[in-house]
Amino acid sequence: MKSLWNILLATTLSLLLPLHTLASPASDDQPSTGHSKGHTCVACVVVVSVIEQLAQVHNSTVEASMERLCSYLPEKLFLKTTCYLVIRMFGPDLIKLLSANINADVVCHTLEFCKQDPGQPLCHLYPLPKEPWKFTLEKARQIVKKSPILKHSRSSSDICSLPFLAKICQRIKSTIQNSVPFKDVDSDKHSIFPTLRGYHWRGRDCNDSNRMAYPGRRPDNWDIHEDSNCNGIWGVDPKDGIPYEKKFCEGSQPRGIILLGDSAGAHFHISPEWITASQMSLKSFIDLPVALTNELDWPQLSGVTGFLDSISGIKENSVYLRLRKRNHCNHRDYQNISRNGGSSQNLEKFLETLSRNQLLDHPAIVIYAMIGNDVCNGKVDPIPEMTTPEKLYSSIMQTLKYLNSHLPNGSHVILYGLPDGTFLWDNLHNRYYPLGQLNKDVTYAHFYSFLNCLQVSPCHSWMSSNKTLRTLTSERAKQLSDTLKKIAASQKFTNFDLLYVDFDFQEVTEEWRKQGGQPWQLIEPVDGFHPNEVASQLLADSFWKKVQLQWPQVLGKENPFNSQIEQVFGDQGGH
Repeated sequence: MKSLWNILLATTLSLLLPLHTLASPASDDQPSTGHSKGHTCVACVVVVSVIEQLAQVHNSTVEASMERLCSYLPEKLFLKTTCYLVIRMFGPDLIKLLSANINADVVCHTLEFCKQDPGQPLCHLYPLPKEPWKFTLEKARQIVKKSPILKHSRSSSDICSLPFLAKICQRIKSTIQNSVPFKDVDSDKHSIFPTLRGYHWRGRDCNDSNRMAYPGRRPDNWDIHEDSNCNGIWGVDPKDGIPYEKKFCEGSQPRGIILLGDSAGAHFHISPEWITASQMSLKSFIDLPVALTNELDWPQLSGVTGFLDSISGIKENSVYLRLRKRNHCNHRDYQNISRNGGSSQNLEKFLETLSRNQLLDHPAIVIYAMIGNDVCNGKVDPIPEMTTPEKLYSSIMQTLKYLNSHLPNGSHVILYGLPDGTFLWDNLHNRYYPLGQLNKDVTYAHFYSFLNCLQVSPCHSWMSSNKTLRTLTSERAKQLSDTLKKIAASQKFTNFDLLYVDFDFQEVTEEWRKQGGQPWQLIEPVDGFHPNEVASQLLADSFWKKVQLQWPQVLGKENPFNSQIEQVFGDQGGH
């Protein structure tokens, strides 16, 4: 859970944007000190930019824009309280610096949230000042020369090391720990709580007092007396004395959906309203506490396990909702076992949180979709850090052996290939980044360069102006996809059949064009990397059509009793 604390605590200072989660390692892996400094720098530049642009949009003072920003934040997780504390401490210096027309890069270097190490390049988001950098920085330092803040900020790569924030950080951590039964977080248990790996991630528990009642299990004694598998179907039909579970579900081939994925599978999303001054309002941050306690992921809206209505307005649904529509006996049987930073090389660290009992549970469809982090990292030279086909083969075989020992007989495992990420640069590099839209001064090319310079990019190798590097990365991605394809074609397992599907983003792009959209609209605008909700749902549609055409047995039969289930049980208890 350490990575979750990092997300929450760093976000509390930055108030808006913990960009370090874009490339955060899975499980308890910790980012290096250098990365921590880079994340702090990014957060500072973003927040200072927002303050500056709020003043510009509302024609107000810097002081008023800071007050406005804090007023927008919710009370939960002490976000509003911390915001006011931070501006009380840093506000006077920000007012002086921004009033002198000093941009966010210089401000953050002056306050030493950003730092240029000896022999290293100068990392900046905005165009450099016309005057020499050293002269500009020295002038800014003279403005805040007597500030007591600087003596704190010089060692503030760890935000919670600041004396005035230490207690707040501890209070936030305690609040999170006490908000749910913490023993269940990151475990293989189903929960009655939505976030912190609760039912946003896997089907909601329907009987918290009975550990043998959970989504996906075979019904206990046909659920005559209680709902043992949480699908909302139980009891006996008084007309004929037949248990409803037996009448409606026997022979219908129930099955669950399980995703083994990375941040794309978890649907990582930072709302553009959180950093776009012209769009910011009291409503902008309503979902921020939920997002923070979900690691800035939105699995409840993902293309594989999402169960909430899409907020994007498109008609496509998740794979889980399609399975449920096909057979209502599949209600609540979904698990999103995904992590930000997940890859073939660290999957074993969280694979054990998968919940499936070979003897008691229904078969499952498992989708393996580590689509980026085997070729993506933020290193200056990313190629040596990429997974080789040999390493991928070894780790995939270990994963498949583990699944074979845990999945019920009759399950299916589908390996997803990797995409060609040259799509990112080709479609975004010359477009304005959200922070650059107001003054037309920051493109995605600038944003990518900034992250790469700080070594905190989620994917230096594709989010780069270096065409050769982008091409080499795509070639490695294809080699890894070919390895997955060969494994699916050659390996056999006793408890599941093994299949392979290409990650064909070009197909999704063409479908989006038919609907009148543009390719760049399929990428998360804030991180410039992840597929957004529209892309995720279109990918689910493409996946469903391919499986339905090539391997219809994977999806199971259509249940002829679905309408009767609705008549008797309504929405089956919802999600």
